[in-house]
Amino acid sequence: MPDQFDVSLEDSDLLGEVELTTNLIIAASETDQHLSDAEIDEILGVAPQAPA
Repeated sequence: MPDQFDVSLEDSDLLGEVELTTNLIIAASETDQHLSDAEIDEILGVAPQAPA
């Protein structure tokens, strides 16, 4: 009987999302304060938007 937990993960989009989520979790665990929107954007690699 094959092991149902022996699964190879080859979805690059999913791996990227897991990495981003992991980075957010690590950053949040390293501070006692809420992360600012700017800090979250930096962690996720999002470029700041110009004010409208």
